[in-house]
Amino acid sequence: MILPGIIYFPEMSIVSPLIAIASALLIGAILILLAGANPITAYTALFQESLSTYFGFGNTLTKMSPLLLTSLGVLVALRAGQFNIGGEGQIYLGALGSTLVGLYVQGLPGIIHVALALLAGFLFGAAWGWVPGYLKAVRKVNEVITTLLLNYIAVNLVSYLVQNPLKAPNAPSPYSPLIAKSAQLPIILPGSLAHAGILVALIAAGILWVLLVRSPLGYQITAVGFNPVASRYSGISVERTTMLVMALAGGLAGLAGAAEVMGLKYRLFEQVSPGYGFDAIAIAFLSRGNVFGVVLTSLFFATLRSGANVMQRSAGVPVTVVYAIQGLTVLFIAISLAVERRGIGDG
Repeated sequence: MILPGIIYFPEMSIVSPLIAIASALLIGAILILLAGANPITAYTALFQESLSTYFGFGNTLTKMSPLLLTSLGVLVALRAGQFNIGGEGQIYLGALGSTLVGLYVQGLPGIIHVALALLAGFLFGAAWGWVPGYLKAVRKVNEVITTLLLNYIAVNLVSYLVQNPLKAPNAPSPYSPLIAKSAQLPIILPGSLAHAGILVALIAAGILWVLLVRSPLGYQITAVGFNPVASRYSGISVERTTMLVMALAGGLAGLAGAAEVMGLKYRLFEQVSPGYGFDAIAIAFLSRGNVFGVVLTSLFFATLRSGANVMQRSAGVPVTVVYAIQGLTVLFIAISLAVERRGIGDG
């Protein structure tokens, strides 16, 4: 699979991201040395804690869930030639939607309440994604600008709500009351933080793969991403497709916010996301538009986030080194994309 507007050499589709990750880890090792620590000890602590210990792996899965769902939202927009920079705001709106259902809808069986809260999270996120889709399709407003600005609106809207009408009685800081137990996602690894949100994310990835690869709608989305003019002449509504993919992108990110509330925090906090929406942009590009690549890359980023604090405690390496590795990974994949495109242009 390929990102719109970019042609890839098939043999490079997997190699380039691996080279980018390896290069970032190598430079990260140099940074660790400069910090006066042993890179082998630091990386061992990071990956061993995140992947081979019970609680650490559960924490990795917990962080992977919102990363994967939001990255899928970025990916589906990219397939139609749209850049969804609004994942962060869509996460907040999804969290708000699921919280409202968890707080104010009562008396439902657990499976129905969970499904309804997830649906609310999807719809709230989809509505937030549809707005820039509509503005792009009908008013020709750049979606990068609108999605970015909508992030700030969503964050401040949630902040206002948890400080005022949704604030829990006598709460020492801004957060809502607990959602109903019937609306909470079950823990899948007892004794850890891992909840069923990761299952929702993996199912969403499978459904999206089928949609993009095995359905006429997926062909339509890809066609619009490659050549909207030719698509319009072939009878495809570019405007409708644009609004659809942006709504779908927002809905997937909204599910990420819903899972954070329903499976991890059980209430709406002022800070719903620590930047998952922005990490998702890097993950989608690093995966080269491949749904399964998004799954693996989300796991890699979740591993870095999960083991960062352990690496700091065990090896004395600042957490900021992990964020530097993430940034370097994105930088190297961007360089590889530029080199490939230049090579194609020269050819």
